[in-house]
Amino acid sequence: MYALIIPALLPFILLGTVMGLAWWEDHVLPPVQPAKAPTEAAEWPAPHGAGLGGPGPTALHVSR
Repeated sequence: MYALIIPALLPFILLGTVMGLAWWEDHVLPPVQPAKAPTEAAEWPAPHGAGLGGPGPTALHVSR
């Protein structure tokens, strides 16, 4: 008899677990403060040859 009851109750057990964890998150855990976004984007210099269609300098390329 228990072999038929356990599989039938499993969806309700899982639903109760999820609802209990959601309640725990809302009422027990401390609120999480969002991370502060940077005020402006960092300006990095473009790598050599960027946007020109060719690769940048490599270990084999020596400019003189």
